[in-house]
Amino acid sequence: FLSPCFIYGAYVFLPFDAPLLPTLTARLVYTLRCATFATFPIILGMIVSGISRLCFSALEPFGELQQEVEIHRTYVSQSIHLFILYFFNMAVLATYLPQEALKLIPLLTGLFAISRLIYWLSYAIGRSFRAFGFSLTFLPLLAMLLWNLYSMFLVEPQNLLA
Repeated sequence: FLSPCFIYGAYVFLPFDAPLLPTLTARLVYTLRCATFATFPIILGMIVSGISRLCFSALEPFGELQQEVEIHRTYVSQSIHLFILYFFNMAVLATYLPQEALKLIPLLTGLFAISRLIYWLSYAIGRSFRAFGFSLTFLPLLAMLLWNLYSMFLVEPQNLLA
């Protein structure tokens, strides 16, 4: 329930607008540029995972992974999978949004990055706390998917494969 509140509050109160993007190509490039910021938590997770693996495997390089190393490795793997789903849904969403609603693209990108960092922190604290961070990531992704399917099949079915 918090992610719609975050998005709505940021949409109304943050003083920026999306640039004028009249063509489909310009919208996709804008989405690609915004999506690069969503990779920041994944890159940070890779760095921390590499450092923790280096530190914990110094005594036994081919031994079983410690829990501290496994947490970071799992976070990076799950984040990459969610980012791929996020990016494809965001690219489709950018093609169906009206010009005045394109402000949602960077807002959803920021929510994805922040929610992945919250998930990582809560996953490191304990496995029972990670549902909040995961829901901040997954529920907006599910909402984008449903909006994309609605737009494809009900709003513009004639342009489905065009």
